[in-house]
Amino acid sequence: TKMKRVSFKMEFLFRASPSILYQFFTTPNCLIRWFCDEIDITGEVYTFTWEGADEIAELVEDKENERIRFKWEDADSDDEYLEFKFEKSPVTNETILTLIDFCDDDEIDDQKQLWESQMKQLKQETGG
Repeated sequence: TKMKRVSFKMEFLFRASPSILYQFFTTPNCLIRWFCDEIDITGEVYTFTWEGADEIAELVEDKENERIRFKWEDADSDDEYLEFKFEKSPVTNETILTLIDFCDDDEIDDQKQLWESQMKQLKQETGG
């Protein structure tokens, strides 16, 4: 039977400003420091490479220093996307990074763990 696809949301706090974080999601030399092995960006098309395998995503929304949204070329549904939102916490002055991703409903824990480790790496790269 086919698994149900579900979205989930996670929040992470960073000391780095939204504009610095934004760079880490949109520039090749920053993306390879925490997210993928290689990357090619041609216009709105991002080709990410992990262990020799390519995954292609289209940048469908781009608000500088605020929000970016990707759609994977091989996504199961047009409703699926991967979104990152950056906002300053008025209280702590930290940046709140919110991500929304989709996966099979029996894979949520695995997928969250994966993001936890990616974000840990991103934190190291951006100074906490």
